[in-house]
Amino acid sequence: MRRLVRALPAAAILLAAARPAAAPTPSPALLVLSKGDHVLSIVDPATRAVVAQMPSGPDPHEVEASADGRMAYVTNYGGGGAGALNTITPIDLVAQRTLPTIDLGAMRGPHGLAFVGGQLWFTAEGADAVGSYDPATRRVERVLETGQEGTHMVYVSADRSRLVTTNVRAGTLTIADRRAPGEWTQTVVQAGGGVEGFDVTPDGREVWAASARDGTIAIVDLAAKRVVQTLDAHVDGANRLKITPDGRLALVSTLRGPDVTVFDVAARREVKRIPVGRGAAGIVIQPDGARAYVACTPDDYVAVIDLKALAVAGRVVAGRQPDGLAWAVRR
Repeated sequence: MRRLVRALPAAAILLAAARPAAAPTPSPALLVLSKGDHVLSIVDPATRAVVAQMPSGPDPHEVEASADGRMAYVTNYGGGGAGALNTITPIDLVAQRTLPTIDLGAMRGPHGLAFVGGQLWFTAEGADAVGSYDPATRRVERVLETGQEGTHMVYVSADRSRLVTTNVRAGTLTIADRRAPGEWTQTVVQAGGGVEGFDVTPDGREVWAASARDGTIAIVDLAAKRVVQTLDAHVDGANRLKITPDGRLALVSTLRGPDVTVFDVAARREVKRIPVGRGAAGIVIQPDGARAYVACTPDDYVAVIDLKALAVAGRVVAGRQPDGLAWAVRR
């Protein structure tokens, strides 16, 4: 599939040009998407100050940084249906500049992102598919059709041999293993109503997937490709689930309650509920595992959680309705 380039609206170009000179992008940097202001903020995690903001395109939902930390990519979602948006907005983090959008053609409703193996992998909810974009060739390819409604979030293994997606409306996980170029073997696993947020344990053995409708967490053995345990987590409206880099803790956010719920992964039990505000969505964890950043969308701030104390240690203010978060490290 050829990639078409669409110029930014004149107003967005003028907005970017009119911004005063910002401080250089730090490394590492926290990236925060504002759904209310349609901007991506670059935040210095040491000071929790916004050093630059760039237009993100319409209806921004998720953001991912390239492996070298020089670029960010934002999905322009548009509701995920057949008439949804079909663009990804690239942002140069060094020049702090929004670039022309990537046109995905029929791959509508882009949402989840992963940057692996030099490629940007994305879900296309309106097409029930996963695609990839190669920044070197500027080409978009349809990689996998899941056949499951609401393909929403995506994980790609480091060697690109395995994909995992959550399919929100179908209530399923798709586990796809690549047998040859362009050839995938898929297994569909029932994981609970409205399953959305999920993560893979650092050892690659399990998927933890949170059901928004059921308030449960399905634990899936990736080798066996089946649910081995379902935790009655009592997290209604679960939005995101992230596992710490050491594999010890799983954090679950919800837009229907005031807490982030923390689980002990080995013991498979709740450890603590941390009050963060009126609700929360995106979660990102520092690579060293010291802190988690949680987008408190209704309250217009990002909560900073000390993962040793399991308590809120501060806030980041980076625009209205923060949602997607990412970590960028310059290499």
